[in-house]
Amino acid sequence: MNLKRVLRDVSSISDLMPPSPQPIRKKRVMGEIADTLNHKRGEISMVYETILTDLSEGVMTITMNRPERLNAWTYRMGDELQDAIESANANSEVGACILTGAGRGFCAGADIQDLFKTQADTGVVGGSASGKPRDWVQLLRDSKPVIAAVNGAAIGLGVTQILPMDYIIASTEAKFSVRFVKMGLVPELASSHFLAARTGFGAASELMLTGRIVPAEEARELRMIDKVVAPEDLLPTAFALAKDMASNSPAALRSIKALLTANMMENDLQEIQRREGKALAVCYKSPEHHEAINAFLEKREPDFKNLKNT
Repeated sequence: MNLKRVLRDVSSISDLMPPSPQPIRKKRVMGEIADTLNHKRGEISMVYETILTDLSEGVMTITMNRPERLNAWTYRMGDELQDAIESANANSEVGACILTGAGRGFCAGADIQDLFKTQADTGVVGGSASGKPRDWVQLLRDSKPVIAAVNGAAIGLGVTQILPMDYIIASTEAKFSVRFVKMGLVPELASSHFLAARTGFGAASELMLTGRIVPAEEARELRMIDKVVAPEDLLPTAFALAKDMASNSPAALRSIKALLTANMMENDLQEIQRREGKALAVCYKSPEHHEAINAFLEKREPDFKNLKNT
């Protein structure tokens, strides 16, 4: 894939997204109340225009769906991705999520025409289409397992939005670039933390200070991503891994994620053990732990799904 053509396509295609209307405050408040109730039931709380979702065998696949713009990110897409993850977290039928892209691109970063140009002209930076606050990194680290299945070019925000995810699988056709410096910007979404944690200080510095394009195999060698597979194997591989993760205790999965988040850069071994001990004390009393013991003694697989539905 020619990345120069990718970037040219994103900036040159005409605007296909209508401007978001500004709802009156009363409607917004009522909408937020409805969203909260829907999320508690695990229901989708908004009509999606830029993503697709599919639930199969306990795995929710979320597809960024702006292929004509190489799935370039907009505030609307950010709202929809947040809603989809929140809905999946609240849905007892979902055990794990996959994020991928439609067409030949994964995500070509923030939409230069729809987002950067507007920000430069208006001076208004940040926010969301709905006006609701968003903390993407915290959402991912608090959520059920999330796997990135990178099918094509991942540029800028296309990379930083997946670095906090639990596992990153890429097609051999994927390419990566944290090219914020090329736009006169600095990285975001805690990527200066997560990229350094994945690749080490030197590699993270080189990638961010040059903004160069990295093929999938090199990205794996740098540990920027975790696995590279043939294009036809991308989604099946991600699905198998997500299903494997989803078969485990939901409470234990999220506790392990919390420990990894807190302890990844922690140097105090006593504090690390204190956190683990506190989490273990909760796990020992959990129905999932007792189900796992019974399943072992009865020589069967544990059934965590029915436990969480009772």
